[in-house]
Amino acid sequence: MLDAKMPPYDVDAEESVSGSLLIDGQAIFDIIPILKPQDFFTESNRLIFEACMSLYGRSEAINQVTVAQELERLGKLERCGGSAYLSHVVTVVPTSLDIEHYARIVYRLSVMRQLIEAGQKISELGFKADPDVSDSLGKAEDLLFRLRHERSSLGFTHIKNILDKYFEPVPIPGSEGYQAIPHVLTGLTGMDTFLGGLQRSDLIIMAGRPSMGKTSLALNIARNAAVEQRACTAIFSLEMSRESLVQRLLSNEAAVNSRSIRLNESSPDEERKIMDAIGVLSEAPIFIDDSPQIRVAEIRSKALRLRYEQNIDLIIVDYLQLIQGEGSGKENRVQEISYISRSLKGIARELNVPVIAISQLSRAPEFRSSHQPQLSDLRESGSIEQDADIVVFIYRDEFYYKEDEWANLHPDQEYPREIADIIIAKHRNGPIGTVKCRFRHDLTRFENLGSSTEPSFL
Repeated sequence: MLDAKMPPYDVDAEESVSGSLLIDGQAIFDIIPILKPQDFFTESNRLIFEACMSLYGRSEAINQVTVAQELERLGKLERCGGSAYLSHVVTVVPTSLDIEHYARIVYRLSVMRQLIEAGQKISELGFKADPDVSDSLGKAEDLLFRLRHERSSLGFTHIKNILDKYFEPVPIPGSEGYQAIPHVLTGLTGMDTFLGGLQRSDLIIMAGRPSMGKTSLALNIARNAAVEQRACTAIFSLEMSRESLVQRLLSNEAAVNSRSIRLNESSPDEERKIMDAIGVLSEAPIFIDDSPQIRVAEIRSKALRLRYEQNIDLIIVDYLQLIQGEGSGKENRVQEISYISRSLKGIARELNVPVIAISQLSRAPEFRSSHQPQLSDLRESGSIEQDADIVVFIYRDEFYYKEDEWANLHPDQEYPREIADIIIAKHRNGPIGTVKCRFRHDLTRFENLGSSTEPSFL
């Protein structure tokens, strides 16, 4: 059935599917998750399947008579070979018992034809010789990734199969049977109490005004996840270079002021700490991409590639507003940000990993008496709040109030030096409230305050 000059197809399998449907219309329930009309190579069988789908959609009987009437109504009976062809396919198979087997043959050969088509499109991309090599590679990868994933169908799963996982022991990382981290811990006790760790497929928006410590918190989470849990972490840094990020991570790990590291003014004791920190971080599965101008499609493509190589567990994007839009330039920025936030949520679901996207806030908190951020402060698009599963704000009173000002306003309260509020403003699957942490200025590092400090639930 395969001709070297023709794309692969199997007429017998296609006719067997059509004949099985005409013999037993109920058999369509077995193949709906498998086949689409475009999977049929021959027009006659594609038209028959489309007619069966139309009848199915109207909850009408499917048999040789009703399919002939439907094709006649659509003016396509003669195109598919008339009633004689319908009679022919009925004689091809004795029963409909093997329809799923025939359907999978049709599906497999359809995928092969799509693979050939994708190869031709990739070849065309090469002949165009576009000066933007990254864009061409991204388009080529996307063609193959789309072919692999767009036809996957999850279908129904019995509730027992989902509940069973709660009774399974959690394998230790590196042991036999270990597959994936069920959730990523931030390393900050209060946050993990609130969130139960970062859940797979969640989009977490981490926002704050400039200099509040957004990037520092994201790097703390990346370090804790990668070092403590061995979670493979991808960081897309659009604002800072990879050298600057690594310098921050090194400063945090060694507990040495980043200025000393940057200016090479470390003491012998600090040098030993730095060398130990280098050893720890060198073994951590952290991958950094510092492309300054990147589109969301490139983020998806690079993350997919890393997943196939490393089984990725966490993605961090710093920051959302710097991602380039995919449009022609006619869209306004609000539409672009909406598209970007939706796409990041799509990446979280497609790769089944938590995605942390750092976001800027508008100036509204500056003019508010309390200065504490609100969901309405998310810049340029309400869809960020809508698409996010979790929205986290970072707020520090000491950023707005000097000691003497604080003493006048709150004479009965101690000045909140190095105290940061991690505000869980939205949590789709849990409580909201505030967690207090320590923010070390010298190390730009967030730390737990201690077991005495409990999270404040709302």
